[in-house]
Amino acid sequence: MTALTASRRQAAILAEVEAKGFVTLEALAEAFSVSMQTVRRDVIALQERGLIERFHGGAGAKGRIGFNRLEHSTKRAINVPEKAAIAGHVVGRLAHLSFVYIDVGTTMEAVATALDGQPRLSIVTNSLHVAASIDPGQHDIRILPGRVAGPDGSVVGEDAVLALQATRLDLALIGCSAIEPDGHVMDFDLSKIAIKRTAMAVARASLLLATRDKFGLFARYEIAHRRDFSGLITETGWEEGLAPTVR
Repeated sequence: MTALTASRRQAAILAEVEAKGFVTLEALAEAFSVSMQTVRRDVIALQERGLIERFHGGAGAKGRIGFNRLEHSTKRAINVPEKAAIAGHVVGRLAHLSFVYIDVGTTMEAVATALDGQPRLSIVTNSLHVAASIDPGQHDIRILPGRVAGPDGSVVGEDAVLALQATRLDLALIGCSAIEPDGHVMDFDLSKIAIKRTAMAVARASLLLATRDKFGLFARYEIAHRRDFSGLITETGWEEGLAPTVR
């Protein structure tokens, strides 16, 4: 590609990000034949102008909704340290619990991976990826019955809801796509939301796990309000008071 001026290159980067929803720094550097340092400076400049969102390893469309939803494989590649930090805040407090629900999503997959070496738990999940990340020799794992929906490995449907309704959980770990400015916790898929709401209803406590980049975003359907959770955990730690059962 012919070398572009910084302003033209940044305009082209913006168009690429808006078209794809998310692009890695490596892909941008290769596409525009510039160094990683150069493309990183471009991304920072676009972020400072409020045109894109900067993530660990890449750039995403501002306020991504609808067709800008990120693919599961892309989600796995972004905010990796932040998700690991959330997992660290969570797993150390699970030792005295016995029955925990782990939701679908890449943050939940990070939690599942971090359970290695932790005291034994009984875990129920609607995520094939979460289940595959947990050593069955260390923890008791139960996968909800139902239909597998998409590349994120989520199990949804009436069978999953009915099975979950029959349980009594100590704790439900819930993920989301967005936390709107007014506190509404949102997602895109009603079938997954049905599972999340059921888990919250049958658990003694529920924690919302979300990286801070989800604050101020919007999605299509409401899961609950922030006040409906026992607490909220981000990469910076515990953001709200928690029920005594999960301290």
